[in-house]
Amino acid sequence: MGSGEVNLFRRGSGRPVVVLHAAGGAGAWNPYLHRLSEHFDVLAPDHPGFGRSDELPEIETVPQLAQHYVRLLDALGLERIDLVGASFGGWIAAELAAAAPDRVERLVLMAPAGLSVPGAEPADLFTMSPEQIVRALFLDRAIADAALAAPPSEEVARQAARDGAAFARFARHPFLHDPGLPARLPSITARTLVLAAEADEIIPRPHSEAYAAAIDARRCASCPAAGTRSTRSSPTRWPTR
Repeated sequence: MGSGEVNLFRRGSGRPVVVLHAAGGAGAWNPYLHRLSEHFDVLAPDHPGFGRSDELPEIETVPQLAQHYVRLLDALGLERIDLVGASFGGWIAAELAAAAPDRVERLVLMAPAGLSVPGAEPADLFTMSPEQIVRALFLDRAIADAALAAPPSEEVARQAARDGAAFARFARHPFLHDPGLPARLPSITARTLVLAAEADEIIPRPHSEAYAAAIDARRCASCPAAGTRSTRSSPTRWPTR
């Protein structure tokens, strides 16, 4: 694709569901992806510069990321899909559904970033320490303690640094939002469900509520006691059907 390769997880059969990951690579979603693939044909690409995907320097903005995924759908011969995105991936999913409404039948946004909500600013991941980020991602203290108990391997640390650099490229200026996005959201025609992690310390619940209002979503549901990374620590809390 473009000037490089896209790493793609694909498993299962049936209705195609594309899952767009958050600020880490798609691999962090493995427990959720495997559960979802019991019911659907699941496709989970690494965004350019994340995970094992090439950087694709010609892609510089989130709307361009959305067009990148439209081209990926074309390359895979997928005319119409269900689309799931979380946090940063939710932002990309919303842009894709707005830019190509004829390609997305159902849309699930899980604690999506992308909007500016006064009084409910997202956590500034670029100024937080690694420990602060882990504790914000995993609200269960025991899980956070376990994640922090052993230092990451050299490979994991290198991948985290690469993912962080790619995330900064798309989301740092302006921080985690696009002023033009609210005007594009009404173009979404997909049946939409917006999910809010009730105790999310990264993307506060008002962001999900703002998306639901802008899209006229079917509903905005809460996942009690969940945080941004609960797809990994508690994959059964998120929808799979």
